[in-house]
Amino acid sequence: MSFVHPLVVGFLVALGVGLLIGIDRERHKGDGAARDPAGLRTFTLASLAGATAMATGDEILLAAVALGMVAFASLSYWRARDVDPGLTTETALVLTTLLGGLAIKQPEFAAGLGVVVAVLLAARSPLHRFVRSVLTDDELRDLLIFAAATLVVLPLLPDKPIGPYGALNLRTVWTIVVLVMAVSALGYVAVRVVGPRYGLPLAGLASGFVSSSATIGAMGTRAKHEPELMKPAVAGAVLSSVATVAQLGILIAATNMPTLQALWLPLSLSGVAAILYGGAFTLWALKQRNQKHEAQGNAFSLTTALTFAAILAVVLLVAAAAQDWFGEAGVVVAAAAAGFADTHSAAVSVASLVSDGRIKPPQTIIPVLAAFTTNTVTKMAFAVTAGGRTFAFYVIPGLLLMLAAAWAGVLLA
Repeated sequence: MSFVHPLVVGFLVALGVGLLIGIDRERHKGDGAARDPAGLRTFTLASLAGATAMATGDEILLAAVALGMVAFASLSYWRARDVDPGLTTETALVLTTLLGGLAIKQPEFAAGLGVVVAVLLAARSPLHRFVRSVLTDDELRDLLIFAAATLVVLPLLPDKPIGPYGALNLRTVWTIVVLVMAVSALGYVAVRVVGPRYGLPLAGLASGFVSSSATIGAMGTRAKHEPELMKPAVAGAVLSSVATVAQLGILIAATNMPTLQALWLPLSLSGVAAILYGGAFTLWALKQRNQKHEAQGNAFSLTTALTFAAILAVVLLVAAAAQDWFGEAGVVVAAAAAGFADTHSAAVSVASLVSDGRIKPPQTIIPVLAAFTTNTVTKMAFAVTAGGRTFAFYVIPGLLLMLAAAWAGVLLA
């Protein structure tokens, strides 16, 4: 039971929002005749005016007060347009008035938005520097693609089973694609933030979120052309498999949590094995000088994401058909075949069968590890063909150690 009247809480929140935003504007209003007309007192009064309007006259009076603030802000902008053509202060003033009104009905939400507004205003210089100097054109394009995939395409897709056997759910498939892009982008951001100091090992770990097989091939090519980078290239190749296991766990959890609960021990042991093996090469590699790797390229590969969607759809259909024809054994065969191309699509497909009630979580262990096994064969082939004998001699034992640890997890479970 609350001992404070809700109206008092609303006005206190409105006062706090006005003071918080007003403090920032006061610090940036300048001095002399060219200073901004709105500062600490103006913003605080604007917020309290919005709260008073909402408390006494509901939304209609708040709208009238907000329009008055718009007129005041327009006059302020007209006076200062030659000196400062920006609209930040004027827009913030109108928004503060509305937040004051919102504080009467939803004080928690108004308080949160007020903090966000204050943070955006205070972070003016870092934001401008980031957009103008740090963010590249390719990264901006990737950001727009990700926003379109998440905010435009995803809501438009139907959330119901379609196709043969009712095996496809377009929204589920696209959600996994968005997750793939998001996790890959996070890995890319990590490289940008830390910088190239840690060289190929960190790059391999980040790139593994896009494709571990492709990363092993790229690291092998680098090691073949620059033998002095053999150890850091091997570290990057093995650590890319750590990303594989991490991404596998994330995608399975997003698809069906009971499936992850059934697979957590094999995945954990495999990930630990990769960390230990890759970590040993990383420590060895960090003793070397002249690591030449730089964080370049795109945050994620759209082609890889779309290919993943296609593979996922095909595997869902094949797995559903095989399960209908042959029972559980058909799921194992379908997952193993898909694993040669990608472990994640096979694992997500199997987890989707659990969500649809076709199989139970314990029945996913063998199909997922079968896909993991065949994908390891693909990685070993990349290591041999791209990196040569020496590179493969270093990388393959780590891949086999991961695979043995995963199957050992099955026996222990």
